[in-house]
Amino acid sequence: QVQGVESGGGLVQPGGSLRLSCAVSGRIFSLYATGWYRQAPGKQRELVASIRSGGITKVADSVKGRFTISRDNAKNTVYLQMNSLKPEDTAVYYCNPGVVGDEPLARYWGHGTQVTVSS
Repeated sequence: QVQGVESGGGLVQPGGSLRLSCAVSGRIFSLYATGWYRQAPGKQRELVASIRSGGITKVADSVKGRFTISRDNAKNTVYLQMNSLKPEDTAVYYCNPGVVGDEPLARYWGHGTQVTVSS
């Protein structure tokens, strides 16, 4: 059962910016943390950033200083602002609104949104 719907991916040049959105079911939005993950071809899915209901965030070292995660509680939406994008950021980005501890619940994976960074 999909509880988060991703949007905002696309093609961007190196150095550019994108903002991803994850619209989350209101039923679970305040229950769990929400994480953004990505999976590049031939690689394992990895955590990019997560945010708890109270606003505490965690950001991967590879994107620290470039990506920011935030949430709008009125809209049940979590955002991933991505700046200074690099070709190595190319991946399918997934939202999971059911993160418990550091573990994303399998039943809450979204369908993903493609981000391609290329000139």
